[in-house]
Amino acid sequence: MKNWAIIENKEELKAAYSRFEEIRTAKKGEQDYKEKMLLLLLISQYEEKQSTLPDLDPIEFIKIRMEDFGYKQATLAAEYGDKGTISKVLNYKQPLTLSMIRKFSKLLRIPADVLIKEYTLQH
Repeated sequence: MKNWAIIENKEELKAAYSRFEEIRTAKKGEQDYKEKMLLLLLISQYEEKQSTLPDLDPIEFIKIRMEDFGYKQATLAAEYGDKGTISKVLNYKQPLTLSMIRKFSKLLRIPADVLIKEYTLQH
């Protein structure tokens, strides 16, 4: 386990995200669990300090977080289970569902209240 400290820049944040992804499934009692929880705390602290959330629609916010984590549409589809639906949502053809909001909030670490904002669909 690395000796983690307060995250002070984007490089350190990227390293923390990377390690978190490696151990994100660690369960209580497992060796990596405490490190996972510490990383969550440090990442959250950095993000709170760095930003007030921009006033973006939920889809733009999802796209930004996907880029932050290096995720593709397939990553979201693996979490949600349907690549076609993800494509429609990201192209403003279909609205986010409550189930998507819950899953994407957790996966992309976006507050659910950001994802429930209204936005305009394209026809």
